[in-house]
Amino acid sequence: MPTGFGRLWTAQTVSSLGDGVSHAALPLLALTLTRDPMALAVVTAAGTLPWLLFGVLGGALVDRWDRRRTMWVTDAARALLLAIPAAAAALDVLSIPLLAAAAFLLGLGGLFFDTAATAYLPDLLGRDPALLERANSRLRGTQTAASGFAGPPAGSALLALGRAVPLLADAVSFAISALLVRSLPAIPRPVPQARESLLRQARAGASYVFKDQLLLGLALRPAVGNIAFMAVETVLALFAHDRLGIDTFGFGLLLTAEATGGLLGAAIASSLGRRLGTGTALTCTAAVEGLAILGLAAAPNPYVAGLALAVCGAGMGATMVLAPSLRQAIVPAHLMGRVASTSRMLAMCAAPFGAFLGGWLATAYDVRTSIYTAAGLLLAMTAVTSTMTSNRRVEAALRAAAPAGEPERRDPVHEGAIQDHSQPAGSAR
Repeated sequence: MPTGFGRLWTAQTVSSLGDGVSHAALPLLALTLTRDPMALAVVTAAGTLPWLLFGVLGGALVDRWDRRRTMWVTDAARALLLAIPAAAAALDVLSIPLLAAAAFLLGLGGLFFDTAATAYLPDLLGRDPALLERANSRLRGTQTAASGFAGPPAGSALLALGRAVPLLADAVSFAISALLVRSLPAIPRPVPQARESLLRQARAGASYVFKDQLLLGLALRPAVGNIAFMAVETVLALFAHDRLGIDTFGFGLLLTAEATGGLLGAAIASSLGRRLGTGTALTCTAAVEGLAILGLAAAPNPYVAGLALAVCGAGMGATMVLAPSLRQAIVPAHLMGRVASTSRMLAMCAAPFGAFLGGWLATAYDVRTSIYTAAGLLLAMTAVTSTMTSNRRVEAALRAAAPAGEPERRDPVHEGAIQDHSQPAGSAR
């Protein structure tokens, strides 16, 4: 792996740790201000609104801007932004509207940073499919560990020291990330196209996804998956308490089982792709997720439920390495931001439908009905997308993406067929 990747990896790990701190601290801070469920929901929802409102436009802007600069400026801005609610908390003037505004702006910064990072990584690694899988496996694993395991307990502990402390800790994480990203190799921007309006460029990016069967299949996976997983998440606490007899501490352990599976899935994703081919591996992970949720619905005790969630987490972890790596390897550099943001926006827009579906089914029928329905959606999605993301389509896309004059790229399942791009294109070294 090129030296620059280590700095990017460190930056994202530090930033993910800060995200985990804020993920726990913001709701708890809101809880110190109000017990109104709707007010608490506003703070939670504010962070997702930027993806719903500006997802595709944000991708079009990232494709116009220097991606490294977009990342470090965004993180520097988020570090400064957090100083405002931190000062308000220290002066005892913090309010729900201020927290909601901060969550919205942090989410907007996340939109630009995540999209720019997704577009920057393939250029840093020479668009090599094998290197991209290794890189995404490491990024996904440390993100899960930092934001899922270490960050939330740290956020809760820091909050006990003072309401401003977790916010300041997150600000420091953003500042460190900005400095590390600022030191990354400069990579030339894609050759600009004829000057078009922002809306036209945004539509072109979305159209590129919907017209390509492979990219559409890769986008449908998280979109349908979010409907299913949000339907489960909406009723999981109730299911765990009423049907499995799990207390509050046990519920935390149940969620930890899923995160542990996610770490395992991220670790074995590359090996899975080499053995089965990326297309077949993606079909298998989709089937594993559906069968695991089916097992959760039928679980007679907490141990079976924990095992089912761990298996589901492993499937999700592997998918979230393989799918982005493939997308980064086949999408032209000048479209990468728009394609990534379009896929992410579809997934984000699908989540509220899943929450509504899970709540309605649990109210009209039973909590297990929500989980069984989610399993059915996942298995149906597996059947629909299996041909869209087949090994044959993956091979064809990698061949088409190979630059002129290079040996054609092939899926990592074919050993030795991939050219070594360990020296990244455009690297300053």
